[in-house]
Amino acid sequence: MYSTAHFREERLDVLHTLIRAHPLGILVTRTKDGLLANSIPFLVDAAASAKGTLKGHVARANSQWRDFDPDYEALVIFQGAQTYVTPSWYVTKQQTGKVVPTWNYVVVQAHGRMLVRDDPHWVSTQIEQLTDTQERPRAKRWAVSDAPQEFVGQQVKAIVGIEIPIARLEGKWKVSQNRPHADRVGVAEGLNESADDNARAMAALVASALKSDRA
Repeated sequence: MYSTAHFREERLDVLHTLIRAHPLGILVTRTKDGLLANSIPFLVDAAASAKGTLKGHVARANSQWRDFDPDYEALVIFQGAQTYVTPSWYVTKQQTGKVVPTWNYVVVQAHGRMLVRDDPHWVSTQIEQLTDTQERPRAKRWAVSDAPQEFVGQQVKAIVGIEIPIARLEGKWKVSQNRPHADRVGVAEGLNESADDNARAMAALVASALKSDRA
């Protein structure tokens, strides 16, 4: 992934936090017919390997678990907050006019060899853990055990587990760090006025980066 020192994020806990907050990753693998990509929700197990291990599942009918080339690393892309940034928010616009629009975003890319876990117990555990992480904030939680056992067993047979011990983990936090301080303050204020959740999430990231610079 192309990045510069301004935007590079290497702290493992920060990268894992984004994956947990945005677990729907784009799984990209190489096949004999070229690259194949699918959107898959993942768990990240921080204790399973040095950089963590991604655990997910796909439909048995999905050819990706059969057709991937094991000699090449898989890539999983996790997209966090992202939004357009207008030059109108820059103080520099009034000073020189030499400004252009840009796009702010945070993203994590994980690389590693994909392993197939065609094991009902492994798959059942992964489903239960994934469900629990998503249901935990809800007032009325649903659990896998709420469904009939026979029905759950049929569903488990229809999916296959995948596991990716992470060999490389890259993060890019493009949150206006390359702009002068006053421009960054303007971006944070402008985004914060938006009704869009993505824009407000980015405003918080821009503001957080400003605080880190002052620390």
